[in-house]
Amino acid sequence: MTVRTAGAEAGVELAIGGMTCASCAARIEKKLNRMEGVTATVNYATEKARISYRGEVTVTDLITTVEATGYTAQEPAPPERTAPETDELQGLRHRLITAVALAVPVVAMAMVPALQFEYWQWLSLTLTAPVVTYAAWPFHRAALTNARHGAATMDTLISVGTSAAFLWSLWALFLGTAGTPGMTHPFELTIARSDGAGNIYLEAAAGVTAFILAGRYFEARAKRKAGAALRALLELGAKDVTVLRADGREATVPVAELAIGDRFLVRPGEKIATDGTVVEGSSAVDASMLTGESVPVEVTAGDPVTGATVNVGGRLVVTATRVGSETQLARMARLVEDAQHGKAAAQRLADRISAVFVPVVIALALGTLGFWIGNGAGLTAAFTAAVAVLIIACPCALGLATPTALMVGTGRGAQLGILIKGPEVLESTRRVDTVVLDKTGTVTTGRMALLAVHTTAGTGETDVLRLAGALEHASEHPVARAVAEGARERLGGLPTPEDFVNVPGLGVQGVVDGHAVLVGSGRLLREWSLDLPGDLARARDRAEEAGRTAVIAAWDGEARAVLEIADAVKDTSPEAVRRLRALGLRPVLLTGDNKAVARTVAREVGIAPEDVIAEVLPQEKVDVVKRLQGQGRSVAMVGDGVNDAAALAQADLGLAMGTGTAAAIEAGDLTLVRGDLRTAADAIRLARRTLGTIRTNLFWAFAYNVGALPLAAAGLLNPMIAGAAMAFSSVFVVGNSLRLRTFRAA
Repeated sequence: MTVRTAGAEAGVELAIGGMTCASCAARIEKKLNRMEGVTATVNYATEKARISYRGEVTVTDLITTVEATGYTAQEPAPPERTAPETDELQGLRHRLITAVALAVPVVAMAMVPALQFEYWQWLSLTLTAPVVTYAAWPFHRAALTNARHGAATMDTLISVGTSAAFLWSLWALFLGTAGTPGMTHPFELTIARSDGAGNIYLEAAAGVTAFILAGRYFEARAKRKAGAALRALLELGAKDVTVLRADGREATVPVAELAIGDRFLVRPGEKIATDGTVVEGSSAVDASMLTGESVPVEVTAGDPVTGATVNVGGRLVVTATRVGSETQLARMARLVEDAQHGKAAAQRLADRISAVFVPVVIALALGTLGFWIGNGAGLTAAFTAAVAVLIIACPCALGLATPTALMVGTGRGAQLGILIKGPEVLESTRRVDTVVLDKTGTVTTGRMALLAVHTTAGTGETDVLRLAGALEHASEHPVARAVAEGARERLGGLPTPEDFVNVPGLGVQGVVDGHAVLVGSGRLLREWSLDLPGDLARARDRAEEAGRTAVIAAWDGEARAVLEIADAVKDTSPEAVRRLRALGLRPVLLTGDNKAVARTVAREVGIAPEDVIAEVLPQEKVDVVKRLQGQGRSVAMVGDGVNDAAALAQADLGLAMGTGTAAAIEAGDLTLVRGDLRTAADAIRLARRTLGTIRTNLFWAFAYNVGALPLAAAGLLNPMIAGAAMAFSSVFVVGNSLRLRTFRAA
């Protein structure tokens, strides 16, 4: 149970039981929000209530209020304790099997005259009785519970409709006074009996129950599939971990007992227990379940690793840096779950309609009954139309339209490394026409890299990398690390320098393999009275004009090479820019670097020179976004650093790189778990497709009721067909949402 200080604001999530349609969720939400200091959102699809409360309200008060409304409430169990199939789903399946087995012969006898023997109607009554009592009991129970609380829901309509059809048939069979002949109805069944004519609706009572139970069962299964991605995400983490004690012993403990700073062992094939830093060993790590990236990533000492990823190579020793709710997996799960609780503006309208829908339908059914009786159509025809109105009405589809699409869309996004914060974000993705790309860490790698080596005649690139790389390997300067890493990647091992000296602001010097080596700026060469040959001077000038850092390498009294160092463009960035353009977005490059650097990067990735905004201070990034918005553009911003957080919040749509800072991720509307800009295009595509699915669902849910209710009131729908159509509407909405599971990254 949630504990808090009296009077302080707190929040809780409750699992709600007993909801059968959107009007149930609307009633609970309305009741909770009437409590002083309580703000609640109830989600019919996820069957949860997200509640904020303050003052003297307690969780017990909230549960009591829900129970007083006729439903159950409790804090949800952890996902690992959730059964593969709930008792409710099993019960639905058993009732459905019973209903179908008994209803099929009833409907067949009613529809096929050749099957109607002398007393077939009595056999129909015998078969229908268990259907409308045992199989339909959940509808009757819910209707009675709601009636005790002075409310009506979808179950009320089903219970009243099926009970009326069954009781009318009993009256007709036993008393022989089914009604007065009236309006001809295409599905009306007239039964010849020895004591007069009568009309019975046993096939409607049995068929409607079977159809609606089928709809409920497949809807419940589909809802579980819709939430499967989140459950799978929550269950990804390791359950146990091998901790290395101070005395060198290994101890296997539950992951929950792991603390920050603990060193733990990860053997090949095991899941990494929590977020941490590798301190021993090297391996390849499969992060596909979190990032959607299928290629394993090589890690070695000093590299960060993420919990729930799989060690597919060698033995690793990792120091825990984040545990429990602070891990990346836990943060992803929270973002996905928060998104699934949100409601789009159209869904809030649907909820308001659902809240008053059932009373309106009951009034319409009574009005239909009175209208046809008043017009001389006869009691039988009037009754048929009224029952059809009760059965055809379906607020369930309205209630499922948004949450099921959100559940599937956000779950699929999580599988691909895309986290959507909520339905409001989806609207923003539809409107954006400009995407502002932060350069460092977004378009580029965010770290210095060796891009090119220019040598004098007679000097081999291998010699330059071996000597310069060995000397720079002893330095901690970012430029030196770029040279050393570039040399290691090309050559492998490097020799150990002797007499190493760091010359502050100029470079480094020392002896490598018997050669006196200098690596640094032109000033360092001048200190040693060395000249730079013309071809190297021109290479240096070209590099500096492009905004790159030029490092000069010399040994044995001669300048031998110029090495170009820069923040390298990610291999995937040019393709990402093309994909963003294909979505109708105009890419703009934003950076604090000088114009030469910015234009070079823009040229490499395919951004027009006029769409480059350079030499921008961190605090000025917000002003750039505001200026673009002032020009009438709807702006998306992609960034990863602390200095991007304000701009991400200001933008109409903020996309935060998951490889970036917590501040940027918090400010963004969409989080891209991978540091791959192509994911930004996939995220916008997925968000737009999810929004399109929601709109399709809402359109057909509204269109169904707008079109079906008048047909039923006009006496043009048999109650059994109305029941089948009602069940199909909910299954259609959920099934349409499940199509999002097929979304693929481009």
